[in-house]
Amino acid sequence: MTMASDTKMIPQSGLLSAEANQAAALAAYGGVLTVDLDAIIANWRKLEKTAVPAECSAVIKADAYGCGAEQVSRALSKAGCKTFFVATIEEARKVRGAVPDAAIYVLGGYFQNTGEHYASINCRPVIGDLNELAEWDVFCRRTGWNGGAAIHVDTGMNRLGLTLAEAQAIIPRINAGDHGITLVMSHLVSAEQLNNPVNAKQLAAFRSIASEFSGVPAALANSSGIFLGAPFQFDLVRPGAALYGVNPTPEADNPMQPVVDLKARIVQIRNVERGETVGYGGTWTARRPTRLAIIAVGYADGYFRAASSNDGTRGAEVIAAGKRCPVAGRVSMDLIAIDITDLPPNAARRGHLVTLIGEGITVDELAHHFGTIGYEVLTSLGHRYARIYKGGNVVESLTKPEPLPAADQPLAPPPLDKPVSPPPLPT
Repeated sequence: MTMASDTKMIPQSGLLSAEANQAAALAAYGGVLTVDLDAIIANWRKLEKTAVPAECSAVIKADAYGCGAEQVSRALSKAGCKTFFVATIEEARKVRGAVPDAAIYVLGGYFQNTGEHYASINCRPVIGDLNELAEWDVFCRRTGWNGGAAIHVDTGMNRLGLTLAEAQAIIPRINAGDHGITLVMSHLVSAEQLNNPVNAKQLAAFRSIASEFSGVPAALANSSGIFLGAPFQFDLVRPGAALYGVNPTPEADNPMQPVVDLKARIVQIRNVERGETVGYGGTWTARRPTRLAIIAVGYADGYFRAASSNDGTRGAEVIAAGKRCPVAGRVSMDLIAIDITDLPPNAARRGHLVTLIGEGITVDELAHHFGTIGYEVLTSLGHRYARIYKGGNVVESLTKPEPLPAADQPLAPPPLDKPVSPPPLPT
């Protein structure tokens, strides 16, 4: 198994073996986050097979949901993924060095005077407003840029996207040809709820408008939408959270493989007497002589304060020495306490690692304790963990990776004889 570590790992010493170097490096961190790239690839392939004949893209915004956008995009590209979605131009810039030939769409929309940024890294804006479309047209006419863009149509989310009436109004422009639109898309509101009538309503609205975008591929389904069936899959599907192990079908068993394993280090073992309290506010009281392990992770590392326990409520659990142990008291910024009284003596000791995600504790289970969803758990994982990547044909060392090559210089627009006015908006 090949492994790669995050940029924070200490340099290797020529006097130690690779295994010893890794052990020494990991010892410097309070937590270790392992990302299984092979599991991400397996999840993508399962989603791809489910959506055949539609193309299966990958949403890698928010640093691939906390899993590392460059590493994930590189592994998926090797596996055959050709299209990626990010949220911002800066995210696209970081990913472009990892996947030089892929199509990259930027979901956050187009802002005036940002065309050069898109052109410099050859990525495509997802346009969801008539003003954006007018500004993009101006840029393309002025510079001759023809890198493509997507049109986002709102079918019920009421967040981003052209209204159905606005989308209908630009159909003549699309059907006139030479429009540069490479995708028309929308986004489902409640795809994880199989029987929600909103799904059928959105499908009907999107099918109607997409059919008028002559020759333009269409995309509607997110992770959960893929499992709504073939009518929702169109030409391209856009899985995100399912790639990273979050259950896309919460009304049924999770069809995806787990991706993330999170471990944290015990920094101290201590004993408290019956009746003593633990943590801020003294909200958790020992009901017996208790042995505690203090763990070097807290809410600054994405382990939410909501996972705390008190005298009336049991919080989250952590696996120590192969057994589940409850959180004792409040989660603080850098530390949590767990009750290890029921473990054999010396089964958990200072320096040992315990498991916060993995060994049966899923991202979705932790999300339940956090009072949120798996998406937020993954994207909240902090930057103080040592990171290990396994699988995905990773070939990197424990040393700091070389920086990505800088993007090309922005495309300089040719001089104009006179200013170009935006095209009139449809009425």
